[in-house]
Amino acid sequence: MPGPERSAAVPAHLRIAQAIRNDIESGRLRDGQRLPSTRELAKEWQASQLTVSKAMEQLAADGYVASRDRSGRIVTTPTALSLAIAAPVRPVRPRIVYIGGFPGSGKSEFGRIMARETNWAILDKDTIARPIIEPALEDLGSTIDDRESDVYRNRIRPREYEALAAVVQDNAECGNSVIATAPYLREFTDRSWIDQTIARAETCNADPTFVWVRCSVETMHLYLRRRGAARDTWKLSHWDEYVAGLDASFRPEVDHVVIDNDPDSEPLRTQVRQLIKSFRREATTR
Repeated sequence: MPGPERSAAVPAHLRIAQAIRNDIESGRLRDGQRLPSTRELAKEWQASQLTVSKAMEQLAADGYVASRDRSGRIVTTPTALSLAIAAPVRPVRPRIVYIGGFPGSGKSEFGRIMARETNWAILDKDTIARPIIEPALEDLGSTIDDRESDVYRNRIRPREYEALAAVVQDNAECGNSVIATAPYLREFTDRSWIDQTIARAETCNADPTFVWVRCSVETMHLYLRRRGAARDTWKLSHWDEYVAGLDASFRPEVDHVVIDNDPDSEPLRTQVRQLIKSFRREATTR
């Protein structure tokens, strides 16, 4: 299958600036927080200090970073972004937002930003399952970074998604809107899973929404390399082989929203707000 589209022409400093902007919008970096030094950031991003300096200049120009005497660089929030919108905290029908995407696509960041904008519960598959899954892999004779073997795919992975679905269901039954983030690579093309998911939402009088977050190979590589998670070890060590197995045309086999997460895309926060507005419009037309 063809790998995801490449956009190598985008300078590295713009990719780093975009990733840090996403961290600020998703709350991983907070207003007033002091950023590491240029040298420390260069090590974290595996880039030159010049590249990091250019990224900081871009973020400063966009209003996300400011320089302070004796404090170095400080995280700020652009005025246009700090204007709060009336979040649909508890709509008449709860909303279940399923956010999928390839590893490193930015789906977790998109989910976190949506959670901040709405105050809805954020449920991430890895956060929920990792403390149990990793010891289970070792007990089965594998390693904590295994995400490619038959042991993981056939015995562990289905349990992860079952656990996530159960927590989603608990929230929906209480009338709480919820945001669920996971790759959903099998699930979004499994008509049986899709039908069952929609049916479960209906039993809770809830509205499901399916979101696919996409980005270029270079953006994915930047995200995975920076976070350095054990579950990404094989991908990063066999990058060309891994990318060759990705399908750029992959889309959920159900009505869905596509989110673009590349340096030349609209900020994720802007796209989140557009999606929330569509929820409001949908509610008023009922």
